[in-house]
Amino acid sequence: MWIQPEEVLLAGALWVSERANPFFILQRRRGHGRGGGLSGLLVGTLDVVLDSSARVAPYRILLQTADSQIYWNIACGSSRKEITEHWDWLESNLLQTISIFDNDEDVTTFVKGKICGIIAEENRLKPSNEQEEDSGKFREAELKMRRLFGMPDEEKLVNYYSCSYWKGRVPRQGWLYLSVNHLCFYSFLLGKEVTLVVQWTEVTQLEKNATLLFPESIRVSTRHTEHFFSMFLNINDTFKLMEQLANIAMRQLLDNEAFAADRSLPKPCKTLKNVSVLKRDLDARAKNERYRAMFRLTQDERLDGHTDCTLWTPFAKMHVVGQLFISNNYICFNSKEEDLCQLIIPLREVSIVEKADSSSVLPCPVSISTKNKMTFLFANLKDRDFLVQRISDFLQRTPDSSWGDTSPLSLIGQSASSSVPSSSSAGSESVHKGRQYHSGLPTASQGLLQLYHQDALEDLGPKAMKEKMKEEAWNIHFSEFGRGVCMYRTSRTRELVLNGIPERLRGELWLLFSGAQNEMASHPGYYGDLVEQAMGLCSLATEEIERDLHRSMPEHRAFQNEMGIAALRRVLTAYAHRNPGIGYCQAMNIVTSVLLLYCTEEEAFWLLVALCERMLPDYYNTRVVGALVDQGVFEELTRAFLPLLYEHMQELGVISTISLSWFLTLFLSVMPFDSAVLLVDCFFYEGIKVTFQVALAVLHDNMDALLACSDEGEAMTILGRYLDNVVNKQTVAPPIPHLHALLTSGDEPPPEIDVFDLIKSSYEKFGSLRSDVIEQMRFKQRLKVIQSLEDTAKRSVVRAMMTESAFSIEELEELYCLFKSKHMTSCYWGSTSSAAERHDPSLPYLEQYRIDPVQFAQLFSALAPWTCGGHTSTLSARLFRLLDQNQDVLVNFKEFITGLSGMYHGDMTEKLKLLYKLHLPPALCPEEAESALEAAHFFTEDEPRGEDEKDGGGDNEEKKEVKDYKYYLRMWAKEKEPKRETIKDLPRMNQEQFIELCKTLYNMFSEEPLEQQLYHSIATVASLLLRIGEVGKKFNNGGKKTDIAAQAPPINPQGEEGPGEGLSGESQVCQALADAQLEPAAPQTPDDETKDDTSVSSYSVVSSGSLQCEDIADDTVLIGGGEQRRGSVLDVDWSITFEQVLASMLTEPPLVDYFEKKRDIQAKMAACKAQRAVERQTSSTSDHELTQHST
Repeated sequence: MWIQPEEVLLAGALWVSERANPFFILQRRRGHGRGGGLSGLLVGTLDVVLDSSARVAPYRILLQTADSQIYWNIACGSSRKEITEHWDWLESNLLQTISIFDNDEDVTTFVKGKICGIIAEENRLKPSNEQEEDSGKFREAELKMRRLFGMPDEEKLVNYYSCSYWKGRVPRQGWLYLSVNHLCFYSFLLGKEVTLVVQWTEVTQLEKNATLLFPESIRVSTRHTEHFFSMFLNINDTFKLMEQLANIAMRQLLDNEAFAADRSLPKPCKTLKNVSVLKRDLDARAKNERYRAMFRLTQDERLDGHTDCTLWTPFAKMHVVGQLFISNNYICFNSKEEDLCQLIIPLREVSIVEKADSSSVLPCPVSISTKNKMTFLFANLKDRDFLVQRISDFLQRTPDSSWGDTSPLSLIGQSASSSVPSSSSAGSESVHKGRQYHSGLPTASQGLLQLYHQDALEDLGPKAMKEKMKEEAWNIHFSEFGRGVCMYRTSRTRELVLNGIPERLRGELWLLFSGAQNEMASHPGYYGDLVEQAMGLCSLATEEIERDLHRSMPEHRAFQNEMGIAALRRVLTAYAHRNPGIGYCQAMNIVTSVLLLYCTEEEAFWLLVALCERMLPDYYNTRVVGALVDQGVFEELTRAFLPLLYEHMQELGVISTISLSWFLTLFLSVMPFDSAVLLVDCFFYEGIKVTFQVALAVLHDNMDALLACSDEGEAMTILGRYLDNVVNKQTVAPPIPHLHALLTSGDEPPPEIDVFDLIKSSYEKFGSLRSDVIEQMRFKQRLKVIQSLEDTAKRSVVRAMMTESAFSIEELEELYCLFKSKHMTSCYWGSTSSAAERHDPSLPYLEQYRIDPVQFAQLFSALAPWTCGGHTSTLSARLFRLLDQNQDVLVNFKEFITGLSGMYHGDMTEKLKLLYKLHLPPALCPEEAESALEAAHFFTEDEPRGEDEKDGGGDNEEKKEVKDYKYYLRMWAKEKEPKRETIKDLPRMNQEQFIELCKTLYNMFSEEPLEQQLYHSIATVASLLLRIGEVGKKFNNGGKKTDIAAQAPPINPQGEEGPGEGLSGESQVCQALADAQLEPAAPQTPDDETKDDTSVSSYSVVSSGSLQCEDIADDTVLIGGGEQRRGSVLDVDWSITFEQVLASMLTEPPLVDYFEKKRDIQAKMAACKAQRAVERQTSSTSDHELTQHST
């Protein structure tokens, strides 16, 4: 590539000049390519050990002038072909021009300007999203990576590090390259080369550990091996990046989301020396994820920057030290001391941002006022002016919201769930448009619990008084800390939540703490539109929803009538329509029904969005991956906190059974409703850590009983009865019978456990759990879970295909891995169709991964036993069309194995049947054989003619007979029955199709040991089949003559016509064989012709039928035939059947032996794997370079 001209002082050191002229020198790096001796070995070793390995391309071009001692590096290349193109361009375009310059300085200036112009033009022509921002050094390192490992241009390098790779007990110093899809390592020490390529999708475990043998190393595990890397300059940074890349790969396996670089990153102030755009992108993603998780913000929120500051807290009368975060829609603050203070200010709520007067007590303050009259004072800001400018920029882009938090969500005495203030009646039309669909529904303005409690008389008992006191405590909190989205969240807030949220405030506070309030405010009318769009649509998700509607809290009277059921149906259907990737999953109905008790429909919908997409990621997809990941985390936590119990539970296999139902429904399905809902309160405030804490507390309370258990059933019973008796003694609602408790209660119920005591105990014993530690553990488990799911999928596929193919288990597993890797490669290196369309997790495992014709051709040429040289691609395309039964231009694994199994394990009849079908439509496309379709049309017209007459004769009889519905049902059932195809069902083959079949057969034998015998046999069979076709044609014409006398030709002309037409057919075959460009003219010109009658037969017909050909040589027949073909039209009457082809083939022992021969796929698969898991581009030893060597 052309590079910005750089000064080079010593042109000869470590380089060898290969070409030179008065102005330019082409040089090769010592140690690259063949030869080089000891100096080459030393330079190669130095390049690897020192930084130069990562950034020095093996070829370069220097600009030199006669008087100057300074050289200028103007181009570099990773292969000889690339650098030679640049050299040729310089010689043809610049050399003549600069030779007329008088001054050497002018030459240098002109060439440098020209090169800079070329680079600028290349950058201008690139699409805007491909503009290179990486430093020159980094681009050179990327080129080096592609050359060393044969990666295509689509593979982007993220970063590279110097480290040691432990091969056995010996460390190899070299360079670790981390690209988007691969981990690569290269080392070259004193002539010994080590190259390693690992796909991220193959990684099953990533661990950073320190042992005596491997001091502070990173272990990368795959299914079959482990790799250790150590001696990093900064091991933590490297490990974090590896985790990110492995996570992206797991996401790719899970839902086929290929990595897409973020093009909207802010530009850096200066180009960082060795940091790529992708590395900046991934660092920004990691920061964004932490920021969004900390403040429960939506997925599209992007952190712009953060700075240290202090916040004045009026409730504590003090300045709290922390960090201020600014993103496109929010200003957030988090104290350095945990739980001291957290604040979220949506920009839609901000009315004024101003710089306050600075003083020694309050340096550089900024005051932010909101629409609901709250003012926040930030101080000790380092770059106050820039900060205010950024906030004002974001404010200008923020649309005015007519229904934000301009007033608190609701007053305590009114409906707790009303999210639309009365002032919004004159709001935007879109809000009204979206809500019109259910403006009259009771569930549009209040939760189901309110509807069922409004008729109840005021209860003034002690429980009601307790509830009133809770409400009063929250009222005081609101007056002191604020209400709504901009509320100060402190340790006092957490205490109130742990004591239970009052029923009237539950919906409002769930929305607030989960972040759903912000999302709802920024999408007015969205839910209404979704409900209208989803109404009346039928899908797998809607069927499952209908099935589960009446199983959702059937014990609660809110769901014993159509009102509650209809609301639940609308929310679940709307979400399935919003997120078809998840659609609907069991357990969503239970969680949503609880949300609807306390919230309006729209609020319940946004809470469900927060749960499924942010708070419980991947929990509710088809394979409940998130819940399985957290199950693994729970096992790890049990081992850390309760080691004795863990070992015993592992033996019983209980943890995996219990945790799934606990986590998926947040204990709602296993605990009395009034108790479980308090855990939901804590969950919305604290996140998943509460669920883990409570689960550990439950195991701890039952430790003795569980340790005494002897089987899984006993342990499950103990835990089930314990959870059934977790009660909430403060609830004001009438008791709801718990179905699980009714089923599991014994004669002596165990003592009741107060849910508040359980929560308190969980915080006391396991409160040290931190969210960031849980996230780290989740990553580790995600690798395990997704890879184990992939293994399960593979086993299912192999089991299903065992009955349908003759491949062994090991062969099927290998083939599945090759097929899947071909699919995955297309995901990240692009293809003709998008990978997302080709991977559908809802399909059976056999049909999930699908490949397109290009990938199929690559696998076919690598694995198929029928190698046809240049004809292989044609045969591959035909087989693809034959296997693609639904014509979506994609083939799944089942179809792929069906085709491959036929070629390897079918008997001779099966193999020939497959070969025969490959030369008929749909395998033979119209472009390949237009006349084939004409012939087929001709046959279909001929045959029904007699039938039509028959039908016409019996028409009146049919009209008299009345068919009843049973007859049509029987006929329909018969049509639906899968028919076993027999050789008689195969259609006839016309002349053009037969010629294509002959071509294929001739190509197939080109690499066989018995090549000559096979060509001899196929020539014999071809001539025999041609004569069979001729005879059949005469019979067909004879039949037609009696039926349709007008169209029958006279007898004498027909007698002469046969041989004439025969000549055309023979000559077509001759020309086809000539077109195949194969050496075997042997069957056409054998020396022992006179001895072997069969070898002459195909030509004797031609000679006898043509007067001109009586005394000409055999090789002239071929040429004559070719001329005849050009002047002739295909014989549309000529055709043969599969039985005739099979019978003819059976007469030739060499052909029988060829098709009956058992072939081994193992060698082909080993060769396919040895090619590397990556698709190789032409590397440095290109064809061009090889030709250079040879010349």
